[in-house]
Amino acid sequence: MKKFTLGLLTILVGISAMGQQSNGMANRAAGVSGRFYGKVVDSISKKPIDATSVQLYRNSIDSVTKERKEVIVSGMLTQSNGDFSLENVPVMGQYKLRISAIGFQPNEQPVSFIDMKDLQSGGRPDMASLMNKLDKDLGNIILQVDEKVLGNVVITSSKALLQLGIDRKIFNVDQNIVTAGGTGVDVMRNVPSLNVDIDGNVSLRNNTPQIFVDGRPTTLTLEQIPADAIESVEVITNPSAKFDASGGTAGILNIVLKKNKKVGYNGGLRANVDSRLRVGGGADVNIRQDKVNFFASANYNQRKSISNGTTKRTTYGSPDTYLNQEDESIMKGRFMFGRAGMDYFLDNRNTLTVSGTFVEGRFRPNTESHLFIDSLYNPKTSTYSERLSNTDGRFRNVGMSGSFKHIFPKAGREITADATYNKSKNNNTNIIRNDYYNDLNQLDRSFQQQQMASGNNINLVIQTDFINPINDKSKFEAGLRSSIRKSNSNNNFYFVNPVNGQLILNAPLSIKYESTDQVYAGYATYTNRINSFGYQLGMRVESSNYEGLLPDKNESFDIKFPVSLFPSVFLSQQLKNDQELQLNYSRRINRPNFWQLSPFTDYSDSLNLSRGNPGLQPEFTNSFELSYSKLFKNKDNFLASLYYKNTTDLITRYQDKELNPATGKDALVNTYINANRSYVTGLELTAKNKITRWWDITSNVNFYTADIKIDNLPIEEQDQFVSYFAKISNNFKLPKNFTVQLSGDYQSKTISPQGGGGRGMMWGGSQSAAQGFIRPNYGLDMAVKFDFLPKKNASVSLNVNDILKTREFDSFSESAYFLQNVSRIRDQQIVRLNFSWRFGKFDAALFKRKNMRGERESMQGANEGMNF
Repeated sequence: MKKFTLGLLTILVGISAMGQQSNGMANRAAGVSGRFYGKVVDSISKKPIDATSVQLYRNSIDSVTKERKEVIVSGMLTQSNGDFSLENVPVMGQYKLRISAIGFQPNEQPVSFIDMKDLQSGGRPDMASLMNKLDKDLGNIILQVDEKVLGNVVITSSKALLQLGIDRKIFNVDQNIVTAGGTGVDVMRNVPSLNVDIDGNVSLRNNTPQIFVDGRPTTLTLEQIPADAIESVEVITNPSAKFDASGGTAGILNIVLKKNKKVGYNGGLRANVDSRLRVGGGADVNIRQDKVNFFASANYNQRKSISNGTTKRTTYGSPDTYLNQEDESIMKGRFMFGRAGMDYFLDNRNTLTVSGTFVEGRFRPNTESHLFIDSLYNPKTSTYSERLSNTDGRFRNVGMSGSFKHIFPKAGREITADATYNKSKNNNTNIIRNDYYNDLNQLDRSFQQQQMASGNNINLVIQTDFINPINDKSKFEAGLRSSIRKSNSNNNFYFVNPVNGQLILNAPLSIKYESTDQVYAGYATYTNRINSFGYQLGMRVESSNYEGLLPDKNESFDIKFPVSLFPSVFLSQQLKNDQELQLNYSRRINRPNFWQLSPFTDYSDSLNLSRGNPGLQPEFTNSFELSYSKLFKNKDNFLASLYYKNTTDLITRYQDKELNPATGKDALVNTYINANRSYVTGLELTAKNKITRWWDITSNVNFYTADIKIDNLPIEEQDQFVSYFAKISNNFKLPKNFTVQLSGDYQSKTISPQGGGGRGMMWGGSQSAAQGFIRPNYGLDMAVKFDFLPKKNASVSLNVNDILKTREFDSFSESAYFLQNVSRIRDQQIVRLNFSWRFGKFDAALFKRKNMRGERESMQGANEGMNF
């Protein structure tokens, strides 16, 4: 640099000696280059910020349009110590320095090599003074922490338990100690807006949402995903055209699995044991060196679930009968979850990612039922029987994914391509024995049957997305997606010969079923901002084809929708004092799933048969949502959403009576039909409040009502009423490194969630949203955590669910054939002790070099959304 400066000085002295005019000196000086340098630091900790974007702009006249525009002169990312250096910058001119980093407010300031005091008369630069400023130190530039993360207009703070956005909520699982050692179901119980029943069924605004893992649909269930493997959960209530149109009246739950990209190595070890002496443990590790980021995790968990239930049902017939059924079920099981992958940063603009998952488990539920049946006529007759159901179920899932991301030189422009493949397999054997007793309570006869079921699913998703910023206020996005799912199920039903124990196939009740579901889609969105008003217009086009085949019966059916359009409109208005209004609209589809379409009749419970309906049509939903958000000066925030959803051909549950070929008697069959139409409307309120420095509260309440119209069947309509669901979470940071969480929820009387996708509910069967309701219930969970070791990288926590033993499923349903009350409890007051140890070293000196640009670009991609 000294030689460089000396050379410039020689040139300028020579120019001066030639007796050129002072304006000529200025023109020559314009060809001289200098350097701006400085350091970027955090406003709170005063520590340097690495991987910060530093860009230098100046105004220039466009040679084509002859208009002034900003052009970038130089730019870089700061080093690990926060330093930056912009070299070869022309010394003549006025510049703008723009600095930005995720989680911080952007900083913009004018910079120049020439100060006003350096100008001589006539505006000519003082060359002697200029020569001393060719290397200009801008000092420490301070960035203020920004509580608004622009990705999806999310209101957040570092490692917050909950980030609130108008179009989504992000729940950070690492900060929730109540769910430690549990499954994805336990996580969902603590996420605002979500209601989880005692069977683990999740509803969002009283509807079943679509489950995504890392932004893609999955074949995994929530019980197959360990809570310790989950980084965060995104609740998207009204997805735009960019997202898969499936999901119907509900939104999307996107489960983001853990993966770290910090330079160095880091990881953790976990272990837990519960009050039923079930154990669990796991480990995860991330290693980032040079161009490679490797991540892996493994979890193993045992489970023991105990549930009790009572069913009381009056069945109308000749004669009427009254059933009192008492059930007790004990399920023992275990499952393993493994995941590994690698990011390879080809260069600063290209990243390749591959990963794989493996899930395997076994569950063995044993259910004992006592059935008392009285005939309601004179003379009264009574019967008593016992039913023992023993099931041995195994499952396995293998998944692989690969993605490629290219970032163009133009800021914000990028293209991605990825493929996800999942293959799952399951085998189930269910042995059912019915013992019938006479009036003297002596065994009269026994009847035994066996059901053997197996199946597999293959799911392939290929997708590409392109983002092109038009300017700093508008952008265009487009993408293509192909989804192919193949399923087959083989269900064999046997009678057991009471003499020799041989299995006798019951061919009429056995069935083999194959299906192929194909969806091809493309989307485009345009986003723009005009002053404080922003908008996004989107259109998604999908073509779907569902084919089902019964090979043994030579029957087939298909549902085709050659072209379906799914528009979306998002409008946003920024108000004064950190307030915002947003109005959005979208159209979505809910295609019937495998079990809703399968014509196989499940006879495992002779009192509650279940069967799909291959004639079901998809349901279409038009959704409107008006939202208001407010960020207060003390960092409290508030979000209110008013929503309305109108659905045609709603898939709803229905119960009918028909002859049971296994017993020769009439029995109720739980199946599915398309209702004519329905609507759901509600108001959801969510708030985060910091009461004191050591106590903060997250609260959520949802008021809603629904109405379903079924004109094609003689069904009495459900009386309409308003329901509400409330959830509150308290976090206490106590002295001596103790943390306490106390969370509770309350569900008022509500209609049963619409639709549903299971094979029926035990002890009472599926309930129709048009024929029943669920009585109020509430629960309270608590956890205590203690951090220790010098860097607080180890912790012990104790959590307990349903500490008041009040969570109970209590429902009522009726139809032209019966009147029924069902009550159940499951896994109350389970105590779990957890231990975790976190390790890592992020010293960049451990490695030869690092690709911070690749890290930052990956972070930007993870936070992009509707950026008004």
